[in-house]
Amino acid sequence: MSNFIVVAVLIIILLISLRGSIKHFKGEGGCCGGGGSSVKEPDKRLDGPVIKTKVFKIEGMHCENCANRVKRAINRTAGVSAKVNLRRKEVVVSYDREVDDEAFISDVEALGYKVRG
Repeated sequence: MSNFIVVAVLIIILLISLRGSIKHFKGEGGCCGGGGSSVKEPDKRLDGPVIKTKVFKIEGMHCENCANRVKRAINRTAGVSAKVNLRRKEVVVSYDREVDDEAFISDVEALGYKVRG
């Protein structure tokens, strides 16, 4: 009888952790110190007209907090504005002037994400 109880408790723990893991990798749960907040970082307005856009793949984003961190890192660079798509794991960067991509790629990678051009 006691073996049955131990097995039942282990199965319940396994199911709870599996459910949390699935939510985490879908980007629905809190991770990376972000808690359960789903508030998106506001868009940055550029000073001039958009002269080009580029799409970058970002490896390692799992939740809205990750997306916000990436967006803030890119938006700190003058002349660029980022729009992050968490589901696609990508960011669309708009430019209003010539900017070396390395100016913000190194900031994003310093946070622990991998940027693919």
